[in-house]
Amino acid sequence: MVQRQLPRPAEIFELMKFKAPELDGRKRRLQSALTIADLRTIAKRRTPKAAFDYTDGAAEGELSLARARQAFEDIEFHPGILTPAPDLDTSVEILGGPSALPFGIAPTGFTRLMQTEGEIAGASAAGTAGIPFTLSTLGTTSIEDVKAANPHGRNWFQLYVMRDREISYGLARRAAAAGFDTLMFTVDTPVAGARLRDKRNGFSIPPQLTLGTIVNAIPRPWWWYDFLTTPKLEFASLSTTGGTVGELLDAAMDPTIGYDDLAVIRDLWPGKIVIKGVQNVEDSVRLVDLGVDGIILSNHGGRQLDRAPIPFHLLPSVVREVGKDATIMIDTGIMNGADIVASVALGAKFTLIGRAYLYGLMAGGQQGVDRAIEILRVEIERTMRLLGVSSMAELEPKHVTQLARLVPVGSGAVPVPIDG
Repeated sequence: MVQRQLPRPAEIFELMKFKAPELDGRKRRLQSALTIADLRTIAKRRTPKAAFDYTDGAAEGELSLARARQAFEDIEFHPGILTPAPDLDTSVEILGGPSALPFGIAPTGFTRLMQTEGEIAGASAAGTAGIPFTLSTLGTTSIEDVKAANPHGRNWFQLYVMRDREISYGLARRAAAAGFDTLMFTVDTPVAGARLRDKRNGFSIPPQLTLGTIVNAIPRPWWWYDFLTTPKLEFASLSTTGGTVGELLDAAMDPTIGYDDLAVIRDLWPGKIVIKGVQNVEDSVRLVDLGVDGIILSNHGGRQLDRAPIPFHLLPSVVREVGKDATIMIDTGIMNGADIVASVALGAKFTLIGRAYLYGLMAGGQQGVDRAIEILRVEIERTMRLLGVSSMAELEPKHVTQLARLVPVGSGAVPVPIDG
């Protein structure tokens, strides 16, 4: 029989410990976010549909993005036992300098559209966290202002080669003069991908008011207040504005870029140069043989060619062919610190986050970016401890198995028969 007694007031009061309420609404909603998916939910609630869909969406049927995210879910970790990791080292050396975490912030265009703090929030948060920040050619903050926001941190510049080559060359020279240490040459955007959400939303730069956007704005007055009371939204490095994203890209980009352009840019850039948008083994080998400082396996976040290769699936083959000492980086689909750990285990030297950072920005400005970085840091550290590793250098392919879901059955016109 259970022995019962009258409740004792002193014991009841010990249990009744109330947490002090957080009166700051921004802090309160960010503290409630435990994952990047939580930040996405907050961002969607607080951001007009056209701006949110521009960030969240991808090309055509959005299969490339969905598959990239699924690939990170389709893994199995293999933890070691009795290998305590009380002291963790999440830092890495990348492209001649340090990063406190094995990821940096990827280049994103039109960033002040998502939230008016834009690239300043991203660069400041990256500097505080000790990780690199990458400014896009299509950024809405100038090269010099990003440097001012992150004066002692690592700033990288992403470059498109445009029809007017001198514009691109001039931007590279400005970035070098401002002390940016790495140039990220993006090669997967000869023309714009078909971003259907943007077309359906009538999305343009700058945003145009319609009956639909006005109705959508009613429950989000804070976004429109910020938008209308801060400097005009425009490209900081380009003079062309007005039109849909696809129209702007098609007007600026040159589908004829080639290896000759890479040679010119290498000659004028004094720092490290990496190629972003590599999507097969052959190109990876050729670029490494040419002596570039690194390559980024990326399908542009699924925003260009739909049904493009999955970077995480491509990673082991590229590492095997170019050698584990080559600087191979990866982006697209990263939404959890475990995704980053798995990438490093399979040979990536570094990873880049785009949407994960923008969800934080939309959810709460710089504080939201800080929160996104903190969420990923906690997930990375927890995954490392559970695997029984103390540093990034201890991660090896033995720690991860990629599970089969999309299995190639053939190439071109000659299918490979499947037994059974």
